[in-house]
Amino acid sequence: MRSHYCGQLNASHIGQEVELSGWTHRRRDHGGVIFIDLRDREGLVQLVYDPDLPDVFSIAEQVRNEFVLRVRGRVRARPEGTVNPDLPTGEVEVLGLELEILNPSDTPPFQLDEHENVSEEVRLRYRYVDLRRPEMIKNMRLRAAITRSLRGYLDDKGFLDIETPMLTKATPEGARDYLVPSRTHPGKFFALPQSPQLFKQLLMMSGMDRYYQIVRCFRDEDLRADRQPEFTQLDIETSFLNEDQLTGLMEEMIRQTFREVLGDELSDPFPRMTYAEAVRRFGSDRPDLRCPLELVDVGDLMADVEFKVFSSPARDPDGRVAALNVPGGCNLTRREIDGYTKFVGIYGAKGLAYIKVNEAGKGRDGLQSPILKFLPDEAVTEILARTAAADGDLIFFGADKADVVNEALGALRVKLGEDLGLMKPGWWPLWVVDFPMFGWDAQENRWTALHHPFTAPREDHLNLLESDPGSCESRAYDLVLNGTELGGGSIRIHRNEVQQQVFGLLGIGQEEARQKFGFLLDALRYGCPPHGGIAFGLDRLVMLMAGAESIREVMAFPKTQTAACLLTSAPSEANPAQLRELSIRVRKPQVEE
Repeated sequence: MRSHYCGQLNASHIGQEVELSGWTHRRRDHGGVIFIDLRDREGLVQLVYDPDLPDVFSIAEQVRNEFVLRVRGRVRARPEGTVNPDLPTGEVEVLGLELEILNPSDTPPFQLDEHENVSEEVRLRYRYVDLRRPEMIKNMRLRAAITRSLRGYLDDKGFLDIETPMLTKATPEGARDYLVPSRTHPGKFFALPQSPQLFKQLLMMSGMDRYYQIVRCFRDEDLRADRQPEFTQLDIETSFLNEDQLTGLMEEMIRQTFREVLGDELSDPFPRMTYAEAVRRFGSDRPDLRCPLELVDVGDLMADVEFKVFSSPARDPDGRVAALNVPGGCNLTRREIDGYTKFVGIYGAKGLAYIKVNEAGKGRDGLQSPILKFLPDEAVTEILARTAAADGDLIFFGADKADVVNEALGALRVKLGEDLGLMKPGWWPLWVVDFPMFGWDAQENRWTALHHPFTAPREDHLNLLESDPGSCESRAYDLVLNGTELGGGSIRIHRNEVQQQVFGLLGIGQEEARQKFGFLLDALRYGCPPHGGIAFGLDRLVMLMAGAESIREVMAFPKTQTAACLLTSAPSEANPAQLRELSIRVRKPQVEE
C-alpha cells in the first residue's frame, strides 16, 4: 500500500510517482483546491487535489481529520513562496492522482496539535489516538533506539540475554507483591516479580557468567511521576568482577548510549561520592550536581544557644542543624520566603529560619533576621565563614531530626536552583557508593536492609555484622544522573554463612529463611562464585533522555497515578465462575458511615 513513508519525501523525489498511506492530519479547502496533510510515523507531507480529476476531487471533499487514506501521486516542488522550512518535507508536495478512503473516523476526542489543553485522563483513555502525536512517536522511537544501543553494548561484551520467570514466589523487595491465584493449587498464589533478583543470582551459580534482560517488573506501591505499578528495567548480573570493574563496564555502556542516541558526551570517568558525603553536602543520596548550592553543618555552633529550636536538635545524636546559603537571596520577597517555608513543610519541616546578609563585612550589624538575638557573635561570625556568605546572600536554616533536615533542605536546594536559574546545563552523572548496610526501624524494633538482604557487606566490615551493624557499610552502588537514580546494584553475598548471619540480623529466623529462601541457601552450598549486578530503570532513563516530565510520556500504555488503566478499565471485577474455579471469595472492605 505504500512505496514511501510520508516523512521521507524530499527534493530528490521530485518527478517520481509514489504511493502513500496514513492518517489525515489536517484538510484545507482553498477555493477549489484541496490540501491534505497526510501523516504516518515518519512525519507528514502535503497532498494537493484540484478539480482536473473530478472523481478523485470528490473523494478528497469527503476527507476529515484522522481518516485513513491510501494515495497515489506525483512529487513536485512547492510553488515559490510556499516552502515550509520547519518541515522535513517542506520543499515538496504530492499532486494527488488517486485517493482511497481505507477507513473513515469519528470526530477524534481531541485534536492532535491541540493536546496541551487536553487532560491526561482523556489522553490515557484514548491512548491509541494520543500515540499518533509526533511527540509520542518520537518518544517511542527514542525508547527503541536506547534499548537497541544497550543490547548492542551488552551483546558485544559477552552478556547473555536470558529470560526469568514471571510467575514466582513472593520476595522481600520492599514493596507489596501482586499476587496471582493458582487454579491447579487451590489456596496458593504465585507472585509477579518485583525484580528477577534471586533468579539472576542463581544464573551466576549456574555458570552463565554474564546475564542481562530487559524485563517487566511489578510493585504494588504508591505512585509518583517516575513510578508505575509495572515498569521495565535493564537487569544485569556478572561473576568474578569487583565493584570497580562492574561499575566501569556500566558507565561505559551509559556513555556509549548517550553518544549513539543523542550525540552527547558524558564525563569520563564518572565521579564517585560516598553516601555519607552526598547526604552531608546535598541532603540526598541522589544529589543533582547541576545545582551549586550545598548544605553546611552548623550544629556544633548551636548546642548552647538559648533558642531551643536550634539547640535541641544540635544536642540530639539523631538531629541536625544545617545552613543553606543562597547567592543573591536577599532579593527574595517575604511572600517568596513564605512559599519556600510551606514547601519544606511537605517534607516534615516545622519552619524555615533565615538570615539576610545585607553587608557581610559589618558582621551582626550587616545582617537582618528575627533569630539573630538568639545567636552569640562567635556563632554568627562562624556561620558567615562556613557558608562563604557575601553581600546580598540569604542563609536558610534547617533544624530537626537529621532525616527531616536532609529531605527538606535537599529538596529546597534543587527548587531554589530551578527557580533562581542556578542550574548548570548538561548531564551530571555520579556514582554513590559505601551505603550503610542496615537501617534501624524504631517501630518494628529491628534492623532492615537498606538495599536488599542479598547485598554483601564490605570485606573489612564483616566483623561489624555482629559487633556494630549500624556502622557496617555495604558493597552497594547507585548511578545518579541529574538528581534521578538511574540504577542501583551491589556485589552479592556468595557465602552461605554470611547470608545466614544477615538473615538473622534482619529478624529472619532459620525456619523462615528455609521456607522463603531455601532454594537460594541450597545453591550457595554448591560452589557459588563471587558475583554482583545492577538494575537500571529503563523508563526513567528514557524519560531523562527525552526531556519528559513523567515516565508516562515514554511508556506506550501506562497506568494512572491510582494504578488504573483508563483505556481498558482495568482493574475490573472477576467473573463469579472464575472466582469459584480459583477457590476465591471476595470480601469487600466495609465503608465507614
